[in-house]
Amino acid sequence: MPRVFVFHHRWMLAQSPQEVIRVLADVEGYPRWWPQVRSVERLDATSGRARIRSLIPLTLHVVLAPEVEDREGGVLQVGLSGDLVGWARWTVRPHEGGAVAVFEQQARVAPRLERAATLASVVLRANHAWMMRQGCRGLARELTRRR
Repeated sequence: MPRVFVFHHRWMLAQSPQEVIRVLADVEGYPRWWPQVRSVERLDATSGRARIRSLIPLTLHVVLAPEVEDREGGVLQVGLSGDLVGWARWTVRPHEGGAVAVFEQQARVAPRLERAATLASVVLRANHAWMMRQGCRGLARELTRRR
């Protein structure tokens, strides 16, 4: 039975929810500010393919298909296919003069990666946590740069 990974991260940011959601909605711009998102290429009018690589020497190829894009409500969700199958969601809300961006993901790895994911679950979780910390720092820098 495929192993499902569930992630939940909170990023506290000094900018308004509107500024944060604007940057997060620009998926093609992620490689500018998130080092582990190596590239994003558009596949059609709505979906794209991302190459993601963190500390583990493995590049994930993931197709992102929008499921929810409610910028005013602060919710962005994509379906994932390819090396990860499931979904990922950003929820952005006001918080103490800035915003909190909550990232949630539920995904299983593609069959070609199942064995490695089972053997190295703790390492994969640590790798993901490090990647998310880098993303938070990069987003904060990008938001400051845009001001």
